[in-house]
Amino acid sequence: MEKKFYKKIIAQSDADLNLISALCSDAQIKLSEIKFLLKNKIFLILLNRIDKEDQNQKNIQSVLRFEHVNIVKSKNINQSKKEEIFNLITIDSYKMEKKTIISLYFNKKAIINLEVEVIDITLEDQKILND
Repeated sequence: MEKKFYKKIIAQSDADLNLISALCSDAQIKLSEIKFLLKNKIFLILLNRIDKEDQNQKNIQSVLRFEHVNIVKSKNINQSKKEEIFNLITIDSYKMEKKTIISLYFNKKAIINLEVEVIDITLEDQKILND
C-alpha cells in the first residue's frame, strides 16, 4: 500500500501569501463550504484545486484556514445560493490605516475581504480526488 503525504503550507507574510495564492488560483469553491467562526476568529474554505506542483496535475481537496479574522465582508455573493460555485482568481493583502485586509477575488466579480490582525494562513491538503 502506497503511503500518501499531503502538503501543509503556512503563510505569515505577503511573500508566503503569494505562494498560497498561486497554488489556489483556479480552485473551485462551493458557497456552502465557506465558514466564518466568529468566536474563534477563524475563516475556513474547503476548495478543490489542481496540484500544480505535480506533473500529473491531480485534483486535490484542500482547506484554506485564515486565523485572527475580525471582520468578513463580501461583494457580489448571494449567500442564499448555497450550491453556487466560484473559481478563485487570486488572493491579495494590503494595509489600510492600522488594519491588514486580505482580499479573495473570484470569478463573477465576487470578492471576500477579511480584516485580520496578522497574516496567519494555512493551506492543508485533505485528499486526492478521483484517485
